[in-house]
Amino acid sequence: MVRTLIMGGMTFAVWLLWSGIYEPLLLGLGVASCISVVFICRQMGLLDDEGVPVQLSLGLLTYIPWLIFAIVKANIDVALRILNPRLPISPRLIRVHAGQKSDLGRVIYANSITLTPGTVTCDIEGAELTVHALTGDAADDIESGAMDRRVTRLMGPTDSE
Repeated sequence: MVRTLIMGGMTFAVWLLWSGIYEPLLLGLGVASCISVVFICRQMGLLDDEGVPVQLSLGLLTYIPWLIFAIVKANIDVALRILNPRLPISPRLIRVHAGQKSDLGRVIYANSITLTPGTVTCDIEGAELTVHALTGDAADDIESGAMDRRVTRLMGPTDSE
């Protein structure tokens, strides 16, 4: 029931922010559409730990700022390489192991890599990710495992064992 209420509240909040219309009739229609979406999701069994990951709420408070810092740092690195052609670009494909046990953990890890400029997750096969890195430094950052450890910590003890 808690996940249903959270899903309904988040769905309505997103609808309200995106629509920007606060007339009673449209608000009523928005509530009705959000209730319909939540009902369908509930009937499909999508309101589980992966569909509505409430357990990640506290961990995201530390992970998101760290990820934003990593994204800004990588943006600066890529921008400098674009502006200064003498800086080396050595694209490569690397394979890294994802320490997460759940599909949600692996998806968060793969998306975090892709959000960081200069790296793109190309493929996931089980616990192995194929990553395209623009530079050797970017590849080294991914291979160091810092992001993997952060995502594993975010997912909690049930995901790392």
